[in-house]
Amino acid sequence: MASTEGWDEPDSSQAAKREEAGGSTSGYLADGDDVRLPDPRLDVDEVNETTGLLGAGPHSNGAHGGAPAPSGGSGWSGDEDFAGLPWWRKPSVWFLLGPYAVFALAFGGSVVPKLNLIIDLVCKHYFADRSAADPDFTFTPVIPGGNNRQCFIPEVQKSVATFSLVLNVTAGVLSSLTAPKLGSLSDRYGRKRMLIVCSMGGIISEIITILAARFPETVAYQWLLLGYFFDGLTGSFTAGSVLSHAYTSDCTPPSKRGVAIGYLHSCLFTGLAIGPLIAGYLVEWTGSLISIFYILLGCHIFFVTFMAFIIPESLSRRQQLLAREKHARAEEALAPAPASECADIASSRIPLRQPISRVVHSIWASNPLAPLSILFPTGPGTARLRRNLLVLALIDMVILGTAMSAGSVIVMYVEYMFEWGNFESSRFISMTSMVRVFTLVGILPLINYLFRKRPAARRLLEDPHSPPPPPPEKNRGADEVDIWILRASLVSDVVGSAGYIFARSGPVFVACAVLTAFGGLGSATVQAAVSKHVPPQRVGQMLGAIGLLHSLARIFAPIVFNQLYAATVETFPQAFFVLLTSLFILALVASFFLKPHVFMTGDGEAVPRSRENSVRARQDALEDEELLPGV
Repeated sequence: MASTEGWDEPDSSQAAKREEAGGSTSGYLADGDDVRLPDPRLDVDEVNETTGLLGAGPHSNGAHGGAPAPSGGSGWSGDEDFAGLPWWRKPSVWFLLGPYAVFALAFGGSVVPKLNLIIDLVCKHYFADRSAADPDFTFTPVIPGGNNRQCFIPEVQKSVATFSLVLNVTAGVLSSLTAPKLGSLSDRYGRKRMLIVCSMGGIISEIITILAARFPETVAYQWLLLGYFFDGLTGSFTAGSVLSHAYTSDCTPPSKRGVAIGYLHSCLFTGLAIGPLIAGYLVEWTGSLISIFYILLGCHIFFVTFMAFIIPESLSRRQQLLAREKHARAEEALAPAPASECADIASSRIPLRQPISRVVHSIWASNPLAPLSILFPTGPGTARLRRNLLVLALIDMVILGTAMSAGSVIVMYVEYMFEWGNFESSRFISMTSMVRVFTLVGILPLINYLFRKRPAARRLLEDPHSPPPPPPEKNRGADEVDIWILRASLVSDVVGSAGYIFARSGPVFVACAVLTAFGGLGSATVQAAVSKHVPPQRVGQMLGAIGLLHSLARIFAPIVFNQLYAATVETFPQAFFVLLTSLFILALVASFFLKPHVFMTGDGEAVPRSRENSVRARQDALEDEELLPGV
């Protein structure tokens, strides 16, 4: 069933006015929507995402629905609304890298210390219960932040795995409800405000963690659940990451978007690298875990301050108002029927099908899984598009879900198997994260240069008089380079995670971790590829749906990973890595079903690779002003 979201009802008066003016209606779509094909006088190579649908003239609309179309050219127009402003008021990914690195530092720096704090608190509670039940039972006192080897027993490991599961599921369930909403709201009210909301939950969570660490006798470790509640309620790191990608997509042309998102992921893994390393040294020097949580609290406060007062908004006021107008029309289409219409229904003066359809859409709109409808486009020629979106969503869930949910189990495993302490575990996480940073900052831009920029320059040198190709700064779907980078990174993940199964020493395990770290190329590539499949006005909605999938992965992955580890830690602790390898194999096989150059047009159709350039140019020009019918 096609949704009426964002579509205007056919206006017969407009058609009549066109006929009276002597204008032909042949240029309008058959379904009655007031949308025309581009001016045929335009050169094919000049048609890009900013080309107005009405051609030149006073009524020409721009790529964002109301802005005048530029005079030509094939450059990126994402900063069109910011022309003439000083550089510090123009949005750029470079503004975001610094605060996002701090945001990632707060996330990455808390992984190992918070896990070890939970281990210490749960262990202390376990031995206190044992001592209360058996007065003759003696144990070594648990020192938070110390090398508490007495805590590395299966009973404590099971309790920690179960409690970590409860924490992650709580945050995951709440963020799965709020992340898509924040993504959709950011399209209408800007990215900055929603990013600030995401970090507010982190501030509350760190305050509760500090209280639990300083006053364990008064604030029991179960209070950490309240911190995760607020963290999930504000979208958690999932929503923050999605909104940061949306900000980057707003101000970065598609041909450079993969590299730009790669920079964001490098900031993430830099935070994962430096955060645990700083935490490890602080614990080593001070003998206390509490100091690191004060630093993490300061990181969240800095991020909120920077976003509120320094970084420019990536969506102009006009773009936000346009998105609000479209949303208002969609909400109006789904509004309950008025009393007069109900009376007409009772008297059979209007078809019953219309109100029933409206009720169905209202029910679907209240469905928490409704944001996923953008992954299921319908209409002629959308089979490849739908397959691409679903495959990319599956791969993204595997990559990001395992990255966010498997880390705690891996840390527990290496500390249990190799008798590592907080310092060794922090160095391990830091080293693997630095390898990921190297791949994203060094290897990914090099691949982009060798396989995208150099071939284009070579073709121009070989035949300088040939007509230029269609403009690259257009969301035209994933290309062959994206797909092969994704496959290569998944191969690295498969081989490395399979090596975990057979590693029985620390150095071998570290070598396998380095190999899996090269799979970090896939995380940036899949995010960029997803954003290339939709028009610019749909990027926030698409990434909101991806954020929902991340949150669902954050719910179910810990349930499976932690429970599997808790059930097999005494018999076969490597069972977790068998499951991990199987998931990466599934993602690798799915990647071979991806097709290049398939993307979403405004009317919900997919533009296949085989169409002629002229047809593609006309369809591309329609992309940015039509609205995609939902499922």
